[in-house]
Amino acid sequence: MAGSDRDNGTQLDWRDGRPATLRLSRIKLMVEDPVGGLREYIFDQDRVTLGSDPSNDVVIEDPRVSREHCRILHGPSGYLVEDLASTNGTTVNRVRVREAWLRSGAVIGLGSVEVRFQTFDERLELTPSTRDSFGPLVGRSRRMREVFGVLERISRTNATVVLEGETGTGKEVVARAIHSKSPRARESFVVFDCGAVPRELIESELFGHERGSFTGAVQTRQGLFEMANGGTLFLDEIGELSLDLQPKLLRALEHREIRRVGSNRPIKVDVRLIAATNRNLEVEVRNGRFREDLYYRLSVVRISLPGLRERREDIPLLARHFLRQAPFNRGPDGEPRVKGLSEEAANVLMEYHWPGNVRELLNVVERATSFAEGDLIEVDDLPPHLVASLRRPAHRSERTEPSIPQGTLFRSFREAKEAALERFEREYLEALLARNKGSLSAAARDADLDRKHLRKLVRKHGLAGRPDEPDE
Repeated sequence: MAGSDRDNGTQLDWRDGRPATLRLSRIKLMVEDPVGGLREYIFDQDRVTLGSDPSNDVVIEDPRVSREHCRILHGPSGYLVEDLASTNGTTVNRVRVREAWLRSGAVIGLGSVEVRFQTFDERLELTPSTRDSFGPLVGRSRRMREVFGVLERISRTNATVVLEGETGTGKEVVARAIHSKSPRARESFVVFDCGAVPRELIESELFGHERGSFTGAVQTRQGLFEMANGGTLFLDEIGELSLDLQPKLLRALEHREIRRVGSNRPIKVDVRLIAATNRNLEVEVRNGRFREDLYYRLSVVRISLPGLRERREDIPLLARHFLRQAPFNRGPDGEPRVKGLSEEAANVLMEYHWPGNVRELLNVVERATSFAEGDLIEVDDLPPHLVASLRRPAHRSERTEPSIPQGTLFRSFREAKEAALERFEREYLEALLARNKGSLSAAARDADLDRKHLRKLVRKHGLAGRPDEPDE
């Protein structure tokens, strides 16, 4: 079965549930300059600037051409040329325009220079990467090398990306890696968690507000779109965005402009958007909780990140990577104190089910490092619940082991108490979240706990809760 994400530009095509080809939409600009002769440029980016200033993508040395003369923008509806208030104007097929849609073969005029515009597509076959890393991401499994193969292709484009995956799979790390490998790497990378801010404040956070636009707006404030101008905006948990805000986000993406709360003046922005979700957005669309038009505008490139249990062969590699890179494993000389894992410890890590994914593995490695006495992490250095889980029966009713597993050696009463408490917390939280269908608010009320405290416990154990209401 084959399919593709709907968009007029860059597209990721799928076959049998795997990314198969990447279609890059490109433009060719042929500059007929009486002074410099014929020059040819090829771009696959969504924004191309033309003018006499050296900072432009196409520099035209002509006294009648302004420093920032015009720009070509690529959106869902095609290519648009905009005059940037130039002194002598911009023409399309010899007709002066403020802005105009471009067809392949159109001639853009700037001063005495003509620029012929052409479009063409290039299809690139996607194969698993031959590398076992992409920026800070590591993995030798086929699933991860397939992800790396896509990232290597799309990072240099301006395509909108949606990252799908369970909590703890590293979606923000992937977003940062995409940004760092993109032409926008020197510009801002701005992060916003849609589930961590009160809904009534999200519009102001994203688009900014004018002074006096609502109670408490004592001064004009830029929004995150303006702060990320020229760079990348990462919207985490986009599935939490309310239906009334979704059309405003769609407009910002399609028209590349925003309006601050309390203002009618549009502000142009140039932002690459990367979104992340642990929800199935297709299901959300079918259930009426997510707009279909926004879903298709976002899903230019969808990347599904596998859970850690789906790539167990990467676990020792990840653990060693954390030991090499993490500041918690630095000795007095600045070198890693713990060098690696014993074979037995590696086997335990590979057999565990990892509900908290890579984030949970990082926490486990950090804890084990603090207990390790030699240069290797041993089984006794691992949290007891990992070892105990290997002997745990499949059904809760069949359990026979005591609270502290037999055969587990503890160096002190404190360690035994810590292990029992940690195991109790995890099992209680798992049952509590399951009973309340992942809702943190409902779970907090059920357990008579402060919601913020419950959220800290859930994060501590790497569990997936649904932040359906903001913290006060």
